[in-house]
Amino acid sequence: MATMNVSLPDQMKNWVEECVQSGRYANVSDYVRDLIRQDHLKLEQLRQALIDGENSGTSTALDLDSFIDNKKKSISL
Repeated sequence: MATMNVSLPDQMKNWVEECVQSGRYANVSDYVRDLIRQDHLKLEQLRQALIDGENSGTSTALDLDSFIDNKKKSISL
């Protein structure tokens, strides 16, 4: 496994250490690996959403007045 040195401001360093001390992570490396996995997952979800959007067909014009009316109705519930 490769080693990487990272410089962080004190506030971020303290946050990472708190996450480790809370027991959510075994050590700082586990925390960083989890962040990287989450980043990869978000990127894959974004890519899939873009593909789904492209495959969803032609878009229709937005009726802004209808959209606003529906929002107002949903807020007043």
